[in-house]
Amino acid sequence: MKEEKDNKTIDAQPTAEVIELPSRQGGAEAGAEADSQAADSQKTAPQPESMLDKIKQQANEDDDTSVGVQTLRQILGGDILSAQMVRSQIWLLLLIVLFIVVGVAFRYQCQQDTITISQLEDKLVDAKYRALSASSKLTEQCRESRVLDALKANQNDELKISKQPPYIINVEHE
Repeated sequence: MKEEKDNKTIDAQPTAEVIELPSRQGGAEAGAEADSQAADSQKTAPQPESMLDKIKQQANEDDDTSVGVQTLRQILGGDILSAQMVRSQIWLLLLIVLFIVVGVAFRYQCQQDTITISQLEDKLVDAKYRALSASSKLTEQCRESRVLDALKANQNDELKISKQPPYIINVEHE
């Protein structure tokens, strides 16, 4: 026999109670028979269950709903998070959580690497500009006119511009 109470199905166990009516028979036989019936009724009557027994019974009860068939109403109502569903899918849930943690960690590491690459690229651009600037200054200082101006400023008479044009020396190879 099942009773529905607060949207939960509870199995009600039928109890057998023997109600004795006082008999009109007199004598010792009737008294002894009444005593034996009272003892039998106490043996067959269920003992009151403790709270722990009721909790164990409720924890062991299986839901009638199938795990594979879920309606939108059950999902939105939160039935998908029932204890049986979580217990049956615990390894899948742990795997999903692991993938999420690993994904977040890799994303964080990728962002850190991107920041480091950006900083190194900025340093490389600065180094290229400094090298270009130094090369430009050296080229300017090595021009013939600058060298002559520097010699005149220092009043060096030993180095002068040649008045003869350069000539080519041909060497024969054997």
